[in-house]
Amino acid sequence: MKQFILGTAGHIDHGKTSLIKAISGYDTDRLKEEKLRGITIELGFAALDLPGGIHLGIVDVPGHEKFVKNMVAGASGIDLVTMIIAADEGIMPQTREHLEICTLLGIRHGLIVLTKIDMVDEEWRELVTEDIREFVTGTFLEDAPLVPVSSITGEGVPELIQAIADLCAGLAERKPSGLFRLPADRVFTMKGFGTVITGTLVSGRITTGETIMIYPSMITSKVRGLQVHDRIVEEAAAGMRTAINFQGIEKAVVNRGDVVARPDTLKTSFMLDVELQLLKSFGKKIKNRTRVRFHTGTSEVPCHILLLDRETLDPGETAMVQLRLDTPVTCVRNDRFVIRSYSPSRTLGGGRIIDPVPEKHKRFRQETISHLEAIRSDDPEAIIVAHTEIAGFNELSLADLVIMTDLAENRLDSTLQSLLSRQILIQTDREVKRYIHRKTFEDFAAEIVDRLKLYHAANPIKEGMPKGELASKFPPNLSIKLFNLMLSMMVKTGDIIQTDNTLRLPGHSVTLASDQSDVKEKIIRIFNKNGLQPPTFKDLTATLGVDPKTVRNVLMMLVAGGEMVKVNEDLFFHADTMARLKRQLVDYLKENGEISTPQFKEMTGTSRKYTIPLIEFFDTGNVTIRIGDIRRLRKQE
Repeated sequence: MKQFILGTAGHIDHGKTSLIKAISGYDTDRLKEEKLRGITIELGFAALDLPGGIHLGIVDVPGHEKFVKNMVAGASGIDLVTMIIAADEGIMPQTREHLEICTLLGIRHGLIVLTKIDMVDEEWRELVTEDIREFVTGTFLEDAPLVPVSSITGEGVPELIQAIADLCAGLAERKPSGLFRLPADRVFTMKGFGTVITGTLVSGRITTGETIMIYPSMITSKVRGLQVHDRIVEEAAAGMRTAINFQGIEKAVVNRGDVVARPDTLKTSFMLDVELQLLKSFGKKIKNRTRVRFHTGTSEVPCHILLLDRETLDPGETAMVQLRLDTPVTCVRNDRFVIRSYSPSRTLGGGRIIDPVPEKHKRFRQETISHLEAIRSDDPEAIIVAHTEIAGFNELSLADLVIMTDLAENRLDSTLQSLLSRQILIQTDREVKRYIHRKTFEDFAAEIVDRLKLYHAANPIKEGMPKGELASKFPPNLSIKLFNLMLSMMVKTGDIIQTDNTLRLPGHSVTLASDQSDVKEKIIRIFNKNGLQPPTFKDLTATLGVDPKTVRNVLMMLVAGGEMVKVNEDLFFHADTMARLKRQLVDYLKENGEISTPQFKEMTGTSRKYTIPLIEFFDTGNVTIRIGDIRRLRKQE
């Protein structure tokens, strides 16, 4: 069965609620105040099964200008609209504003209902009809059916139901999406059931028992039960008016405007990049940082408009702007929105969201303008490329790209596969599916080469640059995991060489100046001569009469080359001396099973100054294992 949502629109007291009752039997005015005052204040809901097997959900919206924010909430997520105009009054202020709001929200289908025809004569009806046709010229309702109806006498009601059915029969069902989203328009508690959230399911599906998350609070809960128009169901799909009963969640933590979705599928943001159209009817320009009320889905949030490429926006103009919000919202690319002036409240414009999770922009930056023009495109590849390019080291996940592109899963997947096969994108995580732009890797590789060149030039006697030191040169948003991945890609292609935790360029070799070569020869002679009782670093430096930095660099070069062994920062031994001591220690342990520190001291013939560092060196080198006061030979795997 096809599912569609019909919304009402029109001026106060033009008969919207009476019309819904006439065609569906539902009285959508449920509040005591609505009954007393005879006007709709809050959203009302009804349902109707149409000829042809179509199920229609109906959203009744308020007409009074004080409740336009409720009208916007109701109009979000509808598939078609009935523009209701009373025959005795004709076109009124909220008729105009509601039509503008529907246009801004991207509604493209609807029909016009001329109500209260029992209150006027035929001649007046014809005059009003002529006015209406002129009024809708150039709008999405220009060629819409116009049906005269009296909710009192029932005249025209069957014809209206058939007209709605005919219109729905020609509508395409909502595009398939795995992204379940339901903006909450009502939250209440039912005795014996707990907290219930209702709204129009705008995309995806949900089933009883699933875990969901409330955005932006990030509270999770389980779906205890589902209803679609008072019918208990196991599953609800896009286009259905849905009530969700939650397990263990308090009414106080959920508000109208919150979005129900699966955990970690959406993101919240205090900023949005949008395409904003300022209505001609608003009649005046707006300046940068104008404070307004932002409406999307069922939410209303105060915000400022940041004009990125101009100082003012004139009526009728469209611009790419950034909205800076007082509280975070949860959106997806192509979501529609309406903006109303802060005080007095009046609709001034609206449009669509281009980036639901943007970075904070500075004004008059050509790079920013070019990026927004790219993601404004309808080309999926251009959108993905632009987002990954500007993200740099901030890898974008598949979940990120879902909300940034608003693409169906199969189309997003095929687009990503195309970009990967042409090596425009690089997949950095196969399990989570994360991506970076090829340019990010190329820039990284170029910087690695430049930094290693500089390091080799400044440290010619060092084998290479420590990996940790190199990593510290990059911004903190480059994760260690991504850093290591990109390094391994460079190692694989031969652009760099890695030895343990040291990196160097392929052409680099250690070169010593003549004085450094002399220092090297002297160090080797001194350590060969002194065996297990070599000078400390301080004593060595004094003996050589050379700058400590030069001595340290030469020592570390010898360590890297395997000619010397570093036991700690102050003690170094010749590699041959350490190899002989290791063989002697291993042979002793194989014969005797264990050795104490005094026994090891006797073996080396050295003072405690050398004995303790040496035996601890063999511990850390996995030759021996300490058990109390003795050492044993560690089992070799």
